[in-house]
Amino acid sequence: MVTLAVVIGLLLVVKNLVQGRHRVLVLLAIAYLIPYLYLLSVRSGLVAFNVLGIATLLWLLFKHKYKQALRVGALLLALPWLSFLCFPTFHNKYYNTKDDVSRVKKISSANNFSLVGRVYSYRVGLQVAQTHPFIGVGKADIEDEVAAYYKADFPDIKPAAYLLPHNQFIYYLVAFGGIGLLLFIVFFYYPFYWAWARVGPLMIAQYVIISLSFLVEYTLDQKNQVGLLFTLLFLLLPINGLMRPARPEVGWRPS
Repeated sequence: MVTLAVVIGLLLVVKNLVQGRHRVLVLLAIAYLIPYLYLLSVRSGLVAFNVLGIATLLWLLFKHKYKQALRVGALLLALPWLSFLCFPTFHNKYYNTKDDVSRVKKISSANNFSLVGRVYSYRVGLQVAQTHPFIGVGKADIEDEVAAYYKADFPDIKPAAYLLPHNQFIYYLVAFGGIGLLLFIVFFYYPFYWAWARVGPLMIAQYVIISLSFLVEYTLDQKNQVGLLFTLLFLLLPINGLMRPARPEVGWRPS
């Protein structure tokens, strides 16, 4: 959400959609939110921010805007270095991630380390999917099926550490099988295909952010529904901006 807020702020500034004091306020918000993102040190948010930054850098190089590309590249390099020096949260997250990665081969580490737990949730999910490849086990039974495979194949992992597959694609592969996963991919990404010739940066950014989130979370199926609401709201806004208005309008539409 913080990454998308930065994207929206930058679009408002770059497209000159805010002027005067409002422009200053938006710039101040951007200047606050970018360091705040590194202060939070949430891995998925940082990955999304840097992937979008690299995509912006490549686009600027393609457009031969070398000075702007140099500024973006310098910012992408400076932010992690400065955050490592200034923010204990980022410093700790870096070393915790290295420690997590080094423990993946030790199954019992899944009881205490989130990244290791995710890796084994993928393995269990793929094992369940191999047994039920076409129509899955059903969303209602996914927890019981996953628990059974944990118990049989990874007895060193305690029941309290059992995780549903922390990957939206694997989650739907387990729940609905290959057929359901294929339908989900087609329908979810169809709006991007529909808007391809006139797709705007807001839609691209949201698809990148959500797709990266899908790799490490079952974003659309969290119990609090925040992921689903966030995904739909900020995809429907740019889609609405691309549709022809039913009556003449004055003002900006999201794109």
